Amino acid sequence: MKIQFGEKNTGVRVVFNEHAGVRFEKNENVSRISLGIRKLTPLGNREYTVLIRRVVREARSHRIAALLISVNDLRKLSPALSDEQIVEHAVQNWILADFEFNQHKTPPKEGWPTIESISFSDCAPNSSMKSAVSRGEIVAQEVNQCRILANMSAGEITPRTLAQWAKNAVKGVSRTTVTIHDKKALIRMKAGAILGVAKGSAEEPRLIVLEYKGGGKEAPIAFVGKGVTFDSGGINIKPSAGGSLEEMHLDMSGGAAAIHAFVALARLKVKKNIVAIIPSVENMVDGASYRPGDILTSMSGKTIEVINTDAEGRLILADALTYVQKEFSPRLIVDIATLTGAALVALGQGASAIMTKNPELQALFVKLGEESGDFVWPLPLWDVYKENLESRRADLANIPISQSRYGGAINGGMFLSAFVDPKQLWVHIDMAPRMTSIPSDQLAHGATGEPVRLLIALAQNY
Repeated sequence: MKIQFGEKNTGVRVVFNEHAGVRFEKNENVSRISLGIRKLTPLGNREYTVLIRRVVREARSHRIAALLISVNDLRKLSPALSDEQIVEHAVQNWILADFEFNQHKTPPKEGWPTIESISFSDCAPNSSMKSAVSRGEIVAQEVNQCRILANMSAGEITPRTLAQWAKNAVKGVSRTTVTIHDKKALIRMKAGAILGVAKGSAEEPRLIVLEYKGGGKEAPIAFVGKGVTFDSGGINIKPSAGGSLEEMHLDMSGGAAAIHAFVALARLKVKKNIVAIIPSVENMVDGASYRPGDILTSMSGKTIEVINTDAEGRLILADALTYVQKEFSPRLIVDIATLTGAALVALGQGASAIMTKNPELQALFVKLGEESGDFVWPLPLWDVYKENLESRRADLANIPISQSRYGGAINGGMFLSAFVDPKQLWVHIDMAPRMTSIPSDQLAHGATGEPVRLLIALAQNY
């Protein structure tokens, strides 16, 4: 998609009308698409973002390749934003809305519908506007790369190929390094939780480590992303009914988000140090698979009684959290994982769950979620929940011994908190509710690429 400035550029003009529905008009003098909105008054951030995306989704449905839109019109709908913010936000969301995962589809004879160009009118193409366009493009490109990665099948993305993807993602990006720890290295590290989950798969595990040095000697901000490239559930196998099993190639969405938030920040040249850690495994069923009742010794030395093999994400994250604290002493850790279906039950599909014991961080994440469009909502991590994970045979259990369904998302967060030093600033994001899009997102079906934009905003503002 080419972004341009100026009235003289050709394109179908986009206009907004009250209660107009969608109307495409074309004759000798008029070529425009009218989008109806409830009121021609300032919109909230969510409504405004959906409207911006809808411009592209409607244009695609009419096979319109070029659009012309007035910054003055957008300013009336979003007066709280500066012109630079209006342009950056619009570019970002137009590119997100124009994305389709069609790599494995035969294209129609007329080709896939796409937007070739969008021109801003009533706006001078000065350096600040061009910078806003560039920022919007970089963020959207990396979100879309995250969506491509998450949407790819488990036959294409394994722990080994995920590691290669991470290497390719940072090629040519300055101040970045990649280290891949294979099974032998994980054995030396005594990463018993990662190795335990990986036992049932012919695909060996990996621990992917990305480093960006843009902030001198300061301690880094760390992203830790769950990289389960396929989750069968293990011996506690997932049911095929209900559509969950065939979507489990998406169980590495947290890892994909960590990789591409990292790449975006490096491309934006933020003056911070960033690390991204992705523990990657397949959770498969085999004669060698780890079993309910097994006891794993984690990298931290803590022992874990496995009550359910389908609570594997928290196990590999436990070792990754231990690793990042030992190796990097980060000033803030954010883990990102499609951790629990219980988060979906709690919040629906409108927001990811966040958990932290720091109220200032909790407030910051909610604020940045609203601003970035990757919405989050807090759940508690109170000590009263610790008893849910008590084990009779090990230091803790990976789910309640009773296998109670109550508070499942919180239990996942409480488990992870046991592997974080009490003095360490840490936030857990359970992004299971936002793993895939819903119609109101005005995005293509499949992975959303969340919470890449939230992680970028965090690193820029923290």
